[in-house]
Amino acid sequence: MTAVEVCAVVLAAGEGSRLRPLTERVPKALCPVGNVPLLDRVLTRLAGLGLTGTRRVAVNASYLAGQVIAHVGDRAHRSVEPDGPLGTAGGVAKLHDWIGGRGVLVGNADAYLADPRRPPGPDIAALLHGWDGETVRLLGQPAADPTAPGTFDGHVFTGFSLLPWRRVRDLPVEFGDLVRTVWRPAEAAGELTVVPYPGTFYDTGTPVDYLTANLHAAGGGTLVDPTALVTGLCRSAVIGAGARVHGAVTNAVVWPQATVRPDEHVRNAIRVGDELTVGAGEPLLPGASSMSGEADERSELP
Repeated sequence: MTAVEVCAVVLAAGEGSRLRPLTERVPKALCPVGNVPLLDRVLTRLAGLGLTGTRRVAVNASYLAGQVIAHVGDRAHRSVEPDGPLGTAGGVAKLHDWIGGRGVLVGNADAYLADPRRPPGPDIAALLHGWDGETVRLLGQPAADPTAPGTFDGHVFTGFSLLPWRRVRDLPVEFGDLVRTVWRPAEAAGELTVVPYPGTFYDTGTPVDYLTANLHAAGGGTLVDPTALVTGLCRSAVIGAGARVHGAVTNAVVWPQATVRPDEHVRNAIRVGDELTVGAGEPLLPGASSMSGEADERSELP
């Protein structure tokens, strides 16, 4: 795939403020999509590339860090940012010693990717194929407006970038973003390439994108965890572990252990616990790409 040794960094430190109040309970990286935490989806994708274990994969954490650290366990090296998230660049910089001269595949924990033709891992393998260890590569999809701010060579970023050591080694351990510190300088030097992603992408950063990603993961139908109890009517929904659905659910996500009472109809929304319902509006059509740029970091847009 590449002669250059590569490690992977999963960025999971952010709060996900646009998903509040969902993220008042859990960090965005642990929000379930298709009944699988987003972080686990990234780790599975990396494993599909042969990147596993504490030497090859690192995960950073800051907001509700204890939950992230406990969830990761011994599956990856863990990097805690105790004074608040350091941003995408600062998070990578804090792992300088662990990276130790290798190329870095950086993935956003909140990026939902799905390609019906390839399993996770092989679906982004083109990002690594033939890499010389010197240039910056971004995974992207054609933008609706190729000239819009935040695009790269007419593409929107879809969650993964490949960085050479020479552009990582001098990053300061302070708040900063990869757009300004690495990507745009590489682009200006003619050293940035966008590798197209042919599947579906959502950054899950807003309730509607999060809901749409869940419905896409359900394949247009209803996905019910085997431990859930459903006596009501479900149409186009994701029902989590231990959930109890006695009412109606349409175009919705019911989180693990949540309850929908017999007199309720949860529609175009996410239900958490017994009472919290987060409205999302009409979901995007499954299969349509979300053009949201670098996920969860609005300050990262140029």
